[in-house]
Amino acid sequence: MEKQRILFIDRDGTLIEEPADEQIDSFEKLRFVPGVFSNLGYIHKRMGFRFVMVTNQDGLGTSSFPEETFWPVHRLMLQALESEGITFDDQLIDRHFPEDNSPERKPGTAMLKKYTDNPAYDIAGSYVIGDRESDEQLAKNLGCKAIILGRDGMTWEKAAELLIAGERTAEVRRTTKETDILVRVNLDGSGKTDIDTGLGFFDHMLEQIGKHGMIDLTVHTKGDLWVDEHHTIEDTGIALGECILKALGDKRGIERYGFCLPMDDCLCQVAIDFGGRPWLVWDAEFHREKIGEMPTEMFMHFFKSFSDAARINLNIKAEGENEHHKIEGIFKALARSLKMAVRRDIHHLVLPSTKGTL
Repeated sequence: MEKQRILFIDRDGTLIEEPADEQIDSFEKLRFVPGVFSNLGYIHKRMGFRFVMVTNQDGLGTSSFPEETFWPVHRLMLQALESEGITFDDQLIDRHFPEDNSPERKPGTAMLKKYTDNPAYDIAGSYVIGDRESDEQLAKNLGCKAIILGRDGMTWEKAAELLIAGERTAEVRRTTKETDILVRVNLDGSGKTDIDTGLGFFDHMLEQIGKHGMIDLTVHTKGDLWVDEHHTIEDTGIALGECILKALGDKRGIERYGFCLPMDDCLCQVAIDFGGRPWLVWDAEFHREKIGEMPTEMFMHFFKSFSDAARINLNIKAEGENEHHKIEGIFKALARSLKMAVRRDIHHLVLPSTKGTL
């Protein structure tokens, strides 16, 4: 029998907005977090999670937080959520103050023993959804995953996509006698990058992919730069393409296509198709031998290696006078094109192809 997965969902700051005094004790303070109705309702409808509310309500029932100011607002919140098909199988409310150091208070797990001590539940496949470090710590203490709203651009829209369609992360290690390369990507990231190839200008270009594509990107390359730059640039393109292809998975729900980008005196166009058939059209001329430490003859070679490994069509065109601006514009246009093409629609998780395969 398949084990039951659980969403342990925080209340204040996650379902409803938390005021400055951290007490939602009047109807006037009741405001729902944007996106909670449509996305949590869709998760409830599509997924088989058990919904468990887990919330700290400091001093509930004491003079500082009387119960008569809590329950009417709480019941109205539940009614509003239920009207959109969102119901909770359980509500766990801890009333202790932080200084009580109670094991029942989040991030303690004593209040959740009926789930952690029951083999019918798949705790490792469950999630804590919250907005604080204590929610992340609760997930660690339980041995499950965490989704923290507000961190790195996480919204209810992104949370729903992650839960329904899965994470799109990948890691590729490519080691040859000429290079040793580690690439990690998160296609649904926030643009964080950690790039080190030994070539400063190449690092700068790869950072554009992460920053403007909203892709978390790590690239660590150790290459035989004492020979020349060729192997470092070529193999990095191959590893990056393989990693993005791996992160895309079955490609269901992606836009598939994607951009035209001006940069100062330049106009750079990168059209992309994740159709599974590699091809590169390159229409860009460079008249300098190098930009930084990067030979301009390697620009096309990088994109050819990348498109072959990622199994994509790339059509690249650049016009302009400034060589630096041209290649930077191309990389930025690639980033924006990738962002457009890998965008995923969780309401239409089908392959964008009449052939039924990509």
